[in-house]
Amino acid sequence: MHKRVEEAVADVWSRLDAGPDRAVGLTSDLVRIPSVNPKFQVEPEEGLERQVQELIAGELSGCGLDIRTFDALPGRPNLLAETEASGSPERGLILCGHIDVVPVGDRREWSYDPFCGDIREGKVLGRGTMDMKAGMACCVEALRVIREAGIRLQGKVALHSVVDEEAGGFGAKAMVRAGHLAPAAIIAEPGGDEIFISQGGLEWLRVTIRGRQGHSAYRFTGMYPQPYQENRKAPPISAADMATRFLSALRDYEAANARVKSHPMMPPGINHFGVGAVRIGAGLGADGLPMIMTNPGIVPDVAVIDIDHKFMPHETSADIRADFERFVAHFCATDPWLRENPIEVKWDLYDLHFPPMNTSADHPLVRIVTDRRASLGKPTALRGSIGVTDGAHYAVAGVHPIRYGPFGANQHAADEWADVESIKTTTKVLAAAILDWCGVA
Repeated sequence: MHKRVEEAVADVWSRLDAGPDRAVGLTSDLVRIPSVNPKFQVEPEEGLERQVQELIAGELSGCGLDIRTFDALPGRPNLLAETEASGSPERGLILCGHIDVVPVGDRREWSYDPFCGDIREGKVLGRGTMDMKAGMACCVEALRVIREAGIRLQGKVALHSVVDEEAGGFGAKAMVRAGHLAPAAIIAEPGGDEIFISQGGLEWLRVTIRGRQGHSAYRFTGMYPQPYQENRKAPPISAADMATRFLSALRDYEAANARVKSHPMMPPGINHFGVGAVRIGAGLGADGLPMIMTNPGIVPDVAVIDIDHKFMPHETSADIRADFERFVAHFCATDPWLRENPIEVKWDLYDLHFPPMNTSADHPLVRIVTDRRASLGKPTALRGSIGVTDGAHYAVAGVHPIRYGPFGANQHAADEWADVESIKTTTKVLAAAILDWCGVA
């Protein structure tokens, strides 16, 4: 078996060395089709996800794969390309990448056309090169060259080309719901000389604090005891004042968590509570937000705080939710008004939730990728990912994912690029990893 695998790897690598740099060229072609996630920007000429999937399907046509698409979200297709089923389900492997990209932002910050796909000075240029069309191109080429070499695998390989990773991973979630699973997966997000084996979980949540509306001239009456009360309704209670105190307490709670929780692959303090939006005003609308936010003459009765909370790879969503709700309950217990009108916590804000990923450093797939890189003279470091990826949605379904892909720079920023040599190396390593993990029939 080992001899057959080594012969297959040598054959595939020689083909990659002798032939044109198709992974590099495919990266360029993919970038030239703008596929900005429509949740961020509705520009029909820049939201061409379907055309990207059609290009990938075309690249793999003639390889004897079962290729099909289905809508993960309305009008937004996932692509699934699989080798034939085998008698070794424990050797199944997923290659996953997302084809949606973030908007280009201010084009004046770019020194080239964001969707040019040009190859200059060892770099492929454009939005989505690093994040992550280069990784997708590596997956496609690795699978294609194995099929062209006529190598039969014992395990099944499935390419998952998914949408919407940038806005919650609903493409990967759709793959998981449809039952397209395997024992292990490689998420081809950028990495270069690193394999990311763990990542923290991510929760988006909303905290809603209710006060009592009133005229701004009487705000002080809700703050200090009054020796004389006019014959009027109860004093106003400012949601803004309570939100200020809550945010201060949240910072202390955040610091306490950072002091007592750690993970060997993660930097200290990654388990933070990032306050992303604070909206304060009068009247709670049907959308869960204040109705009036432009009149300082009203004591506000609503404060809505949206939070991005990252937690450690070894923690569970149930535990971190319960702990945060205990913190909120204790905070409310310190205030007479909040004891009677407790703060509301809403989880799964905008349906966004990334479970943690925590693959062992001793997992065979980690060793396979590390060893194949070493055979190419490339060192490899094991890391924890600060950002979240679609690996989360596979991990929670029992798959053991790792993140490994080519490197570049400026993802989500101007002048994004991916490194040509890294694309070539990654394609070789992915092809060898497929052969090592799946086995040669």
